[in-house]
Amino acid sequence: MARLIEIIVPDIGDFEEVDVIEVLVEAGDQIAAEDTLLTLETDKAAMEIPASEAGLIREVRVAVGDKISRGDVIFVIEAGEAIEESSAKESVREMEPPLVSTETNKESTESPSPQPKPGRVQEVPKKHPAPLDATLLKPADLPLASPAVRRFSRELGVDLSQIEGSGPSHRILKEDIQNQVKARMKEKLGGEEGCGAKVLPWPKIDFSRFGGTRIEALSRIQKLSGANLHRNWSMIPHVTQHDEADITDMEAFRKESQSATAARGAKMTPLVFLIKTCVAALKAHPRFNASLSGDGESLVLKSYFHIGVAVDTPDGLLVPVLRDCDQKSLIDLAVELKDLSARARKKRLTLAEMEGGCFTISSLGGIGGTAFTPIINAPEVAILGVSRASIKAVYSDGVFIPRLILPFSLSYDHRVIDGASAARFTQTLSRLLSDVRRLLL
Repeated sequence: MARLIEIIVPDIGDFEEVDVIEVLVEAGDQIAAEDTLLTLETDKAAMEIPASEAGLIREVRVAVGDKISRGDVIFVIEAGEAIEESSAKESVREMEPPLVSTETNKESTESPSPQPKPGRVQEVPKKHPAPLDATLLKPADLPLASPAVRRFSRELGVDLSQIEGSGPSHRILKEDIQNQVKARMKEKLGGEEGCGAKVLPWPKIDFSRFGGTRIEALSRIQKLSGANLHRNWSMIPHVTQHDEADITDMEAFRKESQSATAARGAKMTPLVFLIKTCVAALKAHPRFNASLSGDGESLVLKSYFHIGVAVDTPDGLLVPVLRDCDQKSLIDLAVELKDLSARARKKRLTLAEMEGGCFTISSLGGIGGTAFTPIINAPEVAILGVSRASIKAVYSDGVFIPRLILPFSLSYDHRVIDGASAARFTQTLSRLLSDVRRLLL
């Protein structure tokens, strides 16, 4: 038998008032379980909300441009047996016209309201208030901005009182903050005398003059990631330490472990060993498992070990976070990594599953390359980039022997970590990867 159920906003992490950028269904649409209903967007990523059950859309309670939070009702669907097409239309109970007085003189407005006739329902006309001026609800010196915008301004060190908002009622938008930062950077770089080179404006070129072209729009994830990467690269003094590890024995053990992992429906990949190794290195070097405070005056040291893993998706890179990696076995991590990676490529991750990371691993070993400079994922202070392993001749006991060598690159925030500490960290990683038995110590 058909039943009405409400679709609510699931756990979306610490975000409130998330923007609705797409509503993909309307009242009367027939949907299947896991069909995408709408798309949300925060300052970190876009997230699709799927249907929990199959059925018929009865009510759509959101629209593009709305801001919603966890627990808000966004749709009402009729779930149950197959629904006939004719039942897609809501039945409307007919009512007699409401009693509305047409008298407009002063005496009629002061006289008591007439009693409704028996059997009839008197409907009172709704009065629509004038649009609310939000500035009346807050002091004049308190700028209007959403929690997400305020958090963004704190991250960039921008004083909201110095910005004139371009939104309704002069509400400050994220774009206003970005424009303010760009203006200050241009003013500082182009207006001060000194030995620094001035930053020229971005070149405007009609590329079609040189040959055929086509325009391909960036995905939402690429746009959001681009802004975050630009901020991280511009604001964090990056230094990269390159090193390598002999993973010949680790690779042999990994292949021996495949049968046990396959029984759980997963695959034991080198990345699983890297996650465990990074946890051990973070324990040995606690300063890498930290974040700078918002004012840059102190360091927040963490006692938990949540590792982010960069996943290549058709729409751009996403970084799901595996939590409490110090408490999980290699097989447990392999199973969880497979699940998160698959859902990342299908855009089924929740925002909560991309938050709280302590350290990030970006692996290009399956593609190629010998070294690269990964960009730190703020507010973390370091990131590990892994390239493709290859067979090299290693000199030992007077002879050269073939060994499988893995190159890796550690980018770190030089405000927190110095070069000597970074070299010690990479040496710890190298020793652990060369002999994974050390992970048991």
